[in-house]
Amino acid sequence: MPLAQYLRIWLACARYSMARVMMFRFDFVMWTLVEFMWMSVNVLLVAVIYRHTDSIAGWNKYEMLLLVGSSMLVQRFIMGFVWTNLFEMARNIRSGHFDFFLAQPGNPLVMVSTRKLDLDGLANAVVAVAVVVYAIRQLNLTPSVADLSLYALMIFCGVLINYGILLITVSLTFWLGAAQGIEGSYFTLMEFSRLPRQAFKGVSSILFVWFLPAVVVSNVPASALIHGFNPLNALWLLAVTAFWLSFAIFVFNRGLRRYASASS
Repeated sequence: MPLAQYLRIWLACARYSMARVMMFRFDFVMWTLVEFMWMSVNVLLVAVIYRHTDSIAGWNKYEMLLLVGSSMLVQRFIMGFVWTNLFEMARNIRSGHFDFFLAQPGNPLVMVSTRKLDLDGLANAVVAVAVVVYAIRQLNLTPSVADLSLYALMIFCGVLINYGILLITVSLTFWLGAAQGIEGSYFTLMEFSRLPRQAFKGVSSILFVWFLPAVVVSNVPASALIHGFNPLNALWLLAVTAFWLSFAIFVFNRGLRRYASASS
């Protein structure tokens, strides 16, 4: 199927999601406020901690705020664009309703990943951007258009890495029949993205910095704004993105071969 056709399908799904939000406005407002409160707690936690110290692992208050804002930005995009779709994918695999996506003419992974948008998650992406902008102003940084473009590209890489990890987690349903507990572990892992890379030493550094990319998704973009563009960090991030996305697609396709449809 041509790329333009996928784009038209996605736009139609986006219009459907917006129409659904208009039908259930209170639900949209409630979940937007819940996510806003969660983000506010994270920002207030930084403020409280830095009342008692000037630096954590070499990061001052506003550098940490930039790091937290970058982490929240990645997570809001994940929640807005793919979380509901992949969560429902696991449920559809268990029930056999995954046949609906296999019967469609497009690629099953694309179709299952882009069916719905969570506008409450996307709405709070604006709040995450505001946190990043505030931190940049407080640090007296003057990033150029090129710097901001590179930052946006790195955030996009972080979204793809998170998507890959979440897809691998949900694809385990093809073998296990359920992935509720494993899905929860994804959020636990991503909590580490709000911590500085320098805070991890020894085994924890190997596990969360090199083996599992929880720290990479926020630290590399934030460091690029604070300390300037680092080609090695950028190449590292691109390599990690390519690996996890490719591995996720491989796991999904392998799991697809094991799928027993509702008619079998």
